[in-house]
Amino acid sequence: MDRCRVGLVGAGGVAQRHARVLAGFDDTELIGVTDVRPAAAAALAGLHGSRTYPDVEALLAARPDAVYVCVPPFAHGAVEGAVVAAGVPMFVEKPVAVDLVTAERIAGLVARRGLLTAVGHHWRYLPVVQHARDLLAGRTVRMVSGAWWDKVPPVEWWSRRDRSGGQVVEQAAHVLDLIRLLVGEATEVTAYGDGAPPPVDGADVDSVTAATLRFAGGAVGTLSAACVLGWKHRAGLEILADGLALTLTEEGLLVCDADGERRLPADPETARTAVDRAFVDAVRGIGDDVRVPYAEALATHRLALAVADSARTGRPVRLDAPATTTLESAGVTVDA
Repeated sequence: MDRCRVGLVGAGGVAQRHARVLAGFDDTELIGVTDVRPAAAAALAGLHGSRTYPDVEALLAARPDAVYVCVPPFAHGAVEGAVVAAGVPMFVEKPVAVDLVTAERIAGLVARRGLLTAVGHHWRYLPVVQHARDLLAGRTVRMVSGAWWDKVPPVEWWSRRDRSGGQVVEQAAHVLDLIRLLVGEATEVTAYGDGAPPPVDGADVDSVTAATLRFAGGAVGTLSAACVLGWKHRAGLEILADGLALTLTEEGLLVCDADGERRLPADPETARTAVDRAFVDAVRGIGDDVRVPYAEALATHRLALAVADSARTGRPVRLDAPATTTLESAGVTVDA
């Protein structure tokens, strides 16, 4: 395959970013855009010399080599089902759903089809993340602390729990994904939300959430999320291992060890480009660097939902124990 012909489902901000990145690749062509808002689809398609399609089925009939699914959290499910049924490689923006039932159903379809997939956890493509992994190799990780303190994004669905899943699911999933990568799998979480929405019309998500986590390897950790500011104040994590302290964000890595303190810069735009480059190369059969296929993203989504469900119920959630009381929406076990 000399060129990768891409169809785009969705025309919002994230879709626009992917379209811009893909347009910069000599071997990629955006063949069409579909969105439930025809005017938005037309604007994005026109910007890149492409065309619009009335729905996903029409887009798939144009026989793209790959499809990007860039829809809001609540809109996931039917689109992915159609793309998988067509056997087309699929890039899905996170979060992959607002619930676990939908995500697990799609993961099952993907596995049975053996389909090439990728999910937009682009932080994994930051070179400083690999550097952090190298520094942690052979050390015992004792503790991790993650945070995402920010504003409410300017889209109407974000502040509604049934539309976005809440801040932990929609935003802090980036931090949880790196926590899984660098520390390991969590086995239990306990979280609390303040029960008060941010000052936005119609909001029902928590303004702040605080969680504690226990990991299979023995480490403990915390996660905090807040959406009451007017700016992005903090997004990243700190890791404490024997003889080592790391602070990791999209902008860089701070390393503190016996040799002193040193900073390694990072460029988030480079990572946003790299995640698309890796997927296109995989579709074309010239690369194998998809770091978060759908099944891997599902594990991060499961952890984010466990935090959200614990905050909602005020009870611990175990991710590794037999079910006693199962939440229909999340498929996780809540201690009575």
